[in-house]
Amino acid sequence: MKETAIDYEAVFQALPGMVALLTPELFYADANEDFQRLSGRTREQLVGRYIFDIFPDNPNDPAASGMRDVRASMLRVVTSGERDTMALQRYDIEDPMRPGHWEERYWSPINAPVRGPDGKVAFILHRVEEVTELVRLRGGSGGDSRARVLEAELYTRARELQELNERLRQAHAREREVALALQEAMLPARRQVGDHRAAVRYRPAVGALNVCGDWYDLVDLVGGNRIGVSVGDVVGHGLEAAGVMGQLRSALSATSRVADGPAEALNVLGRYAHVVDGAESATAVTTFIDFDARTITYSSAGHPPPALVHSDGRVEFLDQATDTPLDARPDPLPRPQAVTTFMDGATLVLYTDGLIERRREDIDTGLSRLADSLSRHRTADPERLADAVLLELLPPGGATDDTALIVVRL
Repeated sequence: MKETAIDYEAVFQALPGMVALLTPELFYADANEDFQRLSGRTREQLVGRYIFDIFPDNPNDPAASGMRDVRASMLRVVTSGERDTMALQRYDIEDPMRPGHWEERYWSPINAPVRGPDGKVAFILHRVEEVTELVRLRGGSGGDSRARVLEAELYTRARELQELNERLRQAHAREREVALALQEAMLPARRQVGDHRAAVRYRPAVGALNVCGDWYDLVDLVGGNRIGVSVGDVVGHGLEAAGVMGQLRSALSATSRVADGPAEALNVLGRYAHVVDGAESATAVTTFIDFDARTITYSSAGHPPPALVHSDGRVEFLDQATDTPLDARPDPLPRPQAVTTFMDGATLVLYTDGLIERRREDIDTGLSRLADSLSRHRTADPERLADAVLLELLPPGGATDDTALIVVRL
């Protein structure tokens, strides 16, 4: 079958219903023919103009809130990158042929993101269905009809639900902000570990409700030229997950300094996690790096395996000492640990599952994608390597799960 070129401008103009494109700053970029006809504005009157200069609130209605509600919906789309469906709106429009005369109008709006090549929201697709005639018809011929009363009641309840949703969004946004600040305060920012360079990254999930409990840690170990490097993941969201994360990270940091090896450190942490509310199914992996012996001793409690990138480009996943999550057993058994060797110039990478897991995709696909990226960027310094991996592996619009990443040049 011969491939036919598609004139997307013609498709856009022919779309049934009112459809407009706006910039993230809420200026019109385009509007289809139905939008122009039903709004009573030409394309020249719309393009390049701020939406609320063209369609302000009715100054004769003190209760008018359409402008505020539509603006909040559009900014949510820009911030979250997700579609936002609004409740039925009463939004009066001034007759362009009769200045000062406002027409009572009802609309059902949907705002959706249009992403650019960089994955960021480049435009807002604003689709509105006018339901003014439906509201009037359902009201019947008499102004006091029961249908009209029910319609008004429906409209009032829709407005109340929208206001409640907005308050909930604001509350969750505040919780997310506090949780992120708490995580930032508790996670170490040190880039230099002894004489060795390290890079750390934390990327919160996209969306106001998705702050999770991912964490990382680097500690100097007692005796010799050794450090401990760990990452972990707490199930859950918001402040509770961030608080549990802080407890587990601090406990493992202290335990690692006195434990004989990573398995013993995770044994102790598992016993502690068993009495911490919210630590159910938490995972962690810890590695003890001995730079003099050029060895990495590691143990994992249900966590994705660290990646050791050798100087020749070969990527070795450290998966020979994997066990159950931290609190999986009422009476924990000794955890396994394994040892591997490295040469100068190798790189150790620890991460959380947000980096590799995707819906409806096998985890081996994510691990293969990670190995390929690490191999290609292995000669970059840790900071540039970390940025390259995040750029290539995280979805353009951001991940749906938090991601922690730590890169250590050996």
